[in-house]
Amino acid sequence: MWDLLHRLARWTGLIPPAQYPYPAIDITLAGGRKFHLVGSIHMGTENMSPLPKQLIRKVSQADALIVEADISGSESPFGEPEGLAPLSERLEIQQYQQIECLCDEIGIPMYSLSDLPCWQIALMLQATQAQRLGLRGEYGIDYQLLSAAKNQNKKVIELEGAEQQLKLLKQLPEDGRSLLDDTLTHWHTNARLLQTMIGWWLDSHPSTDISQLPATFGNALYDVLMHQRNQSWKKQLESMPAGNYVVAVGALHLYGEGNLPSLLNQKS
Repeated sequence: MWDLLHRLARWTGLIPPAQYPYPAIDITLAGGRKFHLVGSIHMGTENMSPLPKQLIRKVSQADALIVEADISGSESPFGEPEGLAPLSERLEIQQYQQIECLCDEIGIPMYSLSDLPCWQIALMLQATQAQRLGLRGEYGIDYQLLSAAKNQNKKVIELEGAEQQLKLLKQLPEDGRSLLDDTLTHWHTNARLLQTMIGWWLDSHPSTDISQLPATFGNALYDVLMHQRNQSWKKQLESMPAGNYVVAVGALHLYGEGNLPSLLNQKS
């Protein structure tokens, strides 16, 4: 009964939502299930470490840490190349030349991309762009949360895992051509978005209304990488037993249309 009254109070505004100095939202579901949803950035800057003390306390009080995937290991999830035709034969000349220019700009040897699928090239370009902005994996929020959880012997639960994420990417049409197209189209916009999300952790937490943020995915790709995954995560979180959980997912999953908190808050 208390859970129901507490949720009604939040819906009616009698209890204001908690405010945190980082992107986070608290969700309480029936049956004593409490989730502290944290908007993670998978790579961060040095001054994003250590994590806020308030967040470390949340981990210490939690029954488990829930993440998209446990990235604390050092092994590569990609495996061997898939025997694709050379990249120059898979792309139009203008797009191929655009990638050549970016590789010169960010210091990636063009030959290293030749036999890779388009989705993997997109991820490599994005990761290198982030590194050039001063971001490093060891300062990423989920990596730091995993380290804190394991230091405290907390249980870690994966929403997907690296293998499932890799399977999702491999199922994209034309070996992930749409992800590469969006990466190239929104190259400079993505850099601004990264800087905005870093600011959420260093300066202030974001408003739940982020409709003014620039789009970096086309509609079809947004549906696959955001909407469908949010729906899947909603079902998994709703199946969790009673307890307190810290849940770290990419920051953009917490805000905007079809976000994870709004799905969890839907009245059944």
